[in-house]
Amino acid sequence: MTLSLRFAVALFAALFLTATGRPAAAQGTPHVYLMRGLANVFSLGMDDLAAKLNARGIPAAVYEYGQWEQVAAQASAVSKSERGSPIIIIGHSLGADAAIETGERLTALGTPARLVITFDPVGVSTVGAASGRFVNYYQSNNGYGKRLTSGAGFRGTLVNRNLDSVSALDHFNIEKSAALHAEVMASVQALKARPKPKPKPAPAAPAITPAAQPGAAPAPTPAAGSSERAATATGQKAM
Repeated sequence: MTLSLRFAVALFAALFLTATGRPAAAQGTPHVYLMRGLANVFSLGMDDLAAKLNARGIPAAVYEYGQWEQVAAQASAVSKSERGSPIIIIGHSLGADAAIETGERLTALGTPARLVITFDPVGVSTVGAASGRFVNYYQSNNGYGKRLTSGAGFRGTLVNRNLDSVSALDHFNIEKSAALHAEVMASVQALKARPKPKPKPAPAAPAITPAAQPGAAPAPTPAAGSSERAATATGQKAM
């Protein structure tokens, strides 16, 4: 292989990994797309959570909230190419708003997210036409977080987790909580595809005896009086 050809192959590999952000995953493996909030610097808990998921073999990548439309298109294409691998969307603050919009777009594309997790959405309070499970971790008393409600066309499930009583949390660290990360990872890992059970072998057909075979000629029966004639002939020989 010439030097120029080696360089071309290496460049292609580098570009491929940069574009995907991770190696190809096994079919059925969940893919997690996480979105940061304002200025792309206030939601670094998304990076920490992505690292934890990747360490457990679950592909996860972090995006800026303004990329939600591209994320929806990419997630839909990946899921279709992997015969319906689960899509999980997670976001914080403006990234949570974007996660909701992404969930709605994915449903419109025919590949609804299996799970959408939001940390303190700030501008969106209603989930519209979408399917899947939505879980919202929020505080209503920190000046930013919103409770979510279901709107027209919503066909999924919606769970709100009010964390007002957790004084150690606020809008700027809610997405960094180790306890919440553990809950999220458990939910994601529960979506891992399980191997399909092997089909049971069909029961063996009952054995058919020759006498029961359809179309078989019936066994001949002795003619009437044949036994008497045989007995008479035997008696005559004896005399």
